[in-house]
Amino acid sequence: MDDTIEAAPAPATVHHGAEAGRAVPRRTGEGAEERFRGLLEAAPDAMVIVDDTGTIRLVNAQTEALFGYRREELLGRAVELLVPGRFRDHHTAHREGYADNRQVRPMGAELELHGLRKDGTEFPVEISLSPLETADGLLVSAAVRDVSDRKAAEERFRGLLEAAPDAMVIVDDTGTIRLVNAQTEALFGYRREELLGRAVELLVPGRFREHHAAHRAGYADNRQVRPMGAELELHGLRKDGTEFPVEISLSPLETADGLLVSAAVRDVSDRKRAEERINELAALVESSQDAILAKTLDGHITYWNAAAQRLYGYTREEVMGRHVSVLAPAERQDEIAVLLCWLRDGEKVEHFETLRLTRSGDLLDVDITLWPTRAPDGTVIGACAIVRDISDRKRAEAELTMLYKQQRHIALTLQRSLMGTPPAIPGLATASRYRPATQGAGVGGDWFDLIPLGAGRVGVLIGDVMGRGLEAAAVMGQLRSAAHALAKTGMQPRHLMQALEAVVADLDVPDQLVTCCYLVIAAEAGEVTICSAGHLPTLVACPGKDTEALPAPVNAPLGVGGVLYEQSRSVIPPGATLVLYTDGLIETPGSDIEDQLGRLTDTLSDLFTVGPDLEKAADHVLAALLPDAEGHNDDVTLLLARLPEAPLATVATELPAAPESVPEGRAFLGRALASWDCTIPADDARLLLSEMLSNAVRHAQGPIGLHLSRTATELTVEVSDHSPQLPQPRIAEGDEESGRGLFLVRALADSWGVRPTDEGKATWFTLRL
Repeated sequence: MDDTIEAAPAPATVHHGAEAGRAVPRRTGEGAEERFRGLLEAAPDAMVIVDDTGTIRLVNAQTEALFGYRREELLGRAVELLVPGRFRDHHTAHREGYADNRQVRPMGAELELHGLRKDGTEFPVEISLSPLETADGLLVSAAVRDVSDRKAAEERFRGLLEAAPDAMVIVDDTGTIRLVNAQTEALFGYRREELLGRAVELLVPGRFREHHAAHRAGYADNRQVRPMGAELELHGLRKDGTEFPVEISLSPLETADGLLVSAAVRDVSDRKRAEERINELAALVESSQDAILAKTLDGHITYWNAAAQRLYGYTREEVMGRHVSVLAPAERQDEIAVLLCWLRDGEKVEHFETLRLTRSGDLLDVDITLWPTRAPDGTVIGACAIVRDISDRKRAEAELTMLYKQQRHIALTLQRSLMGTPPAIPGLATASRYRPATQGAGVGGDWFDLIPLGAGRVGVLIGDVMGRGLEAAAVMGQLRSAAHALAKTGMQPRHLMQALEAVVADLDVPDQLVTCCYLVIAAEAGEVTICSAGHLPTLVACPGKDTEALPAPVNAPLGVGGVLYEQSRSVIPPGATLVLYTDGLIETPGSDIEDQLGRLTDTLSDLFTVGPDLEKAADHVLAALLPDAEGHNDDVTLLLARLPEAPLATVATELPAAPESVPEGRAFLGRALASWDCTIPADDARLLLSEMLSNAVRHAQGPIGLHLSRTATELTVEVSDHSPQLPQPRIAEGDEESGRGLFLVRALADSWGVRPTDEGKATWFTLRL
């Protein structure tokens, strides 16, 4: 509609009576005039009658009220007085054009028309024009209606339409689109002007258009608010040709222009995808090989899949609504309550292994995973469970456990047989612990050994073949045997380590490394000679003193090759305890080895405030360093050795390598025995000493050392010289005067031996007191 008010030409002559605003054609009868004025005043709209020049000839009271003018201010004035200024030029042209096409019709169809009040305000109007043929010419009657309220309602309607969350398409009874909102543009990809006036089938896929027209026509016969195409799959068509699933709700709108239908169109692509996903998940759940069930928070079953029926033997009908406790044996009923309590607290329970009861009364080993189900606001409203039958696995585990125990027993028996049982050495208090690894077969490469060397000397050996398993144990067994045999020769620690290096090389085990430590304890002098091949420090624990590491040169492990091993000698206080161990004691997962070594040192210092029982001390150390007896993945060896008490008495002298040294030595022995009041055959002692001195005088280099010592149980006689040549017993011919000395020593002495020294060698024998 146009923003103007059109007017028709007025009659040529208008009678102006004394009463303003009562002009009528001169030849109108008085009675007819009054009736016309009465009809004019009774009209609900403002009525403005103009002549063919656009001059206002007649108005009613509604015109005064609508435009704010008094009647006399309007009569005789151009009708453009009531038209906003910006439209007046166009209005004149429209008014003059009406004379050529005079008929009853709305003015400015499809245009927005506006009126102008006296106070200058504009307002929307609708105008209906009617021609009036009179004797004085054409008059035009304009019925003017203020449509401000309707326009405001329309704006509110449009606002509501635009605010709707769905695409809104309003069509008339011919299926022509009359109104759309912005959501329609966004959903279908068309601009608004591309849709208005087009058939609604534009938005329907081609294969459905014929049926859609029929459905639309049928709606006129059953007009009500309802979903379109109930139980049908509906699709929309975008401008780019793509289709998408929709839901459509139809609402009839009865208007003065006929029936309009409002269609709320919603894209349900996401929901359809979700439904497809849900259907897929439901199919997966139903086809799962694991039993899946759902239940309320008080334990009543709400879902039961086919696998649950196979597992428990209950059909879905038999179990739905029953309490889940029907699946638990009597002794497990409390467990059900605890699990439900956890679920109510929102906790998830994973891989909970327990026993469950079937319909036939059989017990099943099962693995259960439970998780709470939640409402959209996060509130726990139920629970789901996945139950897996692990009976076969449990039986296999039991068989494997039994087999594992058998294999472990065999392996540990092998380990202990390879390690051997160290002998009890008089005067040397010891306590040892061996803990196999708790993983695998338990065998490893740890070993220790105590070797009596005679003459008050003891060898202590500890070693660790890197790695675990039978291969490490086999290497350990060979090295232990070799080390024991080498130590029995009395050789010094560095020489023994050099020999073991060659043994490791001969084993031909690639990348095999061995840590080892060998100590020789000389009780008489309180000395310890040590050689370490990459092993952890040996600790010395003395009552009332802090525990310290025994000084030792740093040497590479066995197996590195090309190493010249060194040793050191230290004096140890009487009553001190040597602590030897393997890395399994202090190398634990998640801890630093230096921290653990410090912890071991502190533990020993606290223990040895006084001289403790070694057996209890060993247990305490293991408990402190390895609190989890089943949690260590390497074998562990611990050895505590307290130094023997020193001899009750010792004497020594030095003799030249000359024949007269033999009787002089016998005399020295006699005086010592007499002063010690020894109850042994003195003649045997003198005879054996004579043989050993004679050999030294004849075959060795001087000077010759003679050392005598006695304990509460034995006498030890030791002869040393500067010859590295070790004497060997031999069978003498009948006419030979020599060659029988060592046979006599072997026959009469309780023990005897020869050991190398830095200066040469030392030959010794002992006699029991």
